[in-house]
Amino acid sequence: MTTVTDLNQPTLQPAAPTGRRLSLPVLLLIIAGGLALTSIVRLITGADGITNVSQMSTALQLAVPIGLAGLGGLWAERAGVVNIGLEGMMILGTWFGAWAGFQWGPWTGVLVGILGGAIGGLLHAFVTVTFNVNHIVSGVAINILALGATRYLAPLAFEGHTGGSAKQSPAVDSLGSFTVPGLSDALRDLNNQGWFFVSDIAGLLGGLVTNVSWLTLIAVALIPGTWWVLWRTAFGLRLRSCGENPVAAESLGVNVYKYKYIAVIISGGLAGLGGVFLSIVANPFYLEGQVSGRGFIGLAAMIFGNWMPGGLALGAGLFGYTDSLNLRGGSANVHALLLLGALLLIIGAVWLVIRKKYVPAVATLISGALVFAWYASTDEVPNQVVSATPYVITLVVLALSAQRLRMPRANGMPYRKGQGK
Repeated sequence: MTTVTDLNQPTLQPAAPTGRRLSLPVLLLIIAGGLALTSIVRLITGADGITNVSQMSTALQLAVPIGLAGLGGLWAERAGVVNIGLEGMMILGTWFGAWAGFQWGPWTGVLVGILGGAIGGLLHAFVTVTFNVNHIVSGVAINILALGATRYLAPLAFEGHTGGSAKQSPAVDSLGSFTVPGLSDALRDLNNQGWFFVSDIAGLLGGLVTNVSWLTLIAVALIPGTWWVLWRTAFGLRLRSCGENPVAAESLGVNVYKYKYIAVIISGGLAGLGGVFLSIVANPFYLEGQVSGRGFIGLAAMIFGNWMPGGLALGAGLFGYTDSLNLRGGSANVHALLLLGALLLIIGAVWLVIRKKYVPAVATLISGALVFAWYASTDEVPNQVVSATPYVITLVVLALSAQRLRMPRANGMPYRKGQGK
């Protein structure tokens, strides 16, 4: 285990974090198991849309802003600052990105949107780090301020321009996308065969190489990039030490305030980039209310991922997939997923029995039986259930994963400069 005395050695390569975490083999095993079970459900129900290329491509697009918001939360909380203001920072990213994008081009919009989110992060850091204001209060204030500021600025900036209004910006040019020639068509053909497991893997991979935005590629690269910076560099070790034990870090010469500021500003920039994705890639314009709680879902994905980039990516993918059901064959696909949910609950009950947790096992088994009864007694689900599915999944996943979570020890705790002297 790396000790705090390593903080003064800039050439040291800190070890990966200890404790319970989702390693790459475990992630791949979970994904493979989930795909196999989903394939069984697809064959039983005939709902081919739950794993086709179009569904997976849409899921990837919807997962990116959630993942970027969650990544922003991870940076801040690893330094000990709770960032409830991710929603507001995403809102700033959507507005600034579209405002600059329609005037000076989409890539300029990306940079300005990141800057807009970073300004929100800077404000959050100023209030929480310098003045030691409660992190939750500050984050809520950032959300309210961002919503009010964009509502005030939108009519001033967008009205009078072609396609602009008090609630919508003019259209922004596309950033462009790419499709891997040959591979995309081959995977789509294989997916259309409807074979067990193989066609489902083809659908997943096909979604990753078909009509993918260049900004999506950047966002995906930020996941391993964050892991490397935070867990394989001396800079990352010092930053994480601020979230674990800032008093010890300061006593060894770490400028805790500086690292907290850097982390929260980067957090805001990443959330802003998620907002840019919504207003330039997902939609080619800013639209009031388009963030729609994705900042909070990103925070949930970060918690589900146990403050680790790999788990966060898995959570963002899960929430993006359930969100995509609203757009493609929603009612039929969600009805099929009721069977998947029932099977997962039954498997969970068996696992709890193996671990000799009999009371939770019985409760889980009863829940699985009720979900299966819902599936067996109906042919479709109401549209309201389809719309609520991403949020229900968020609550269920957080409830089931709560016992294995381990946040940074000093996360959200007040800290004053000089405590370590």
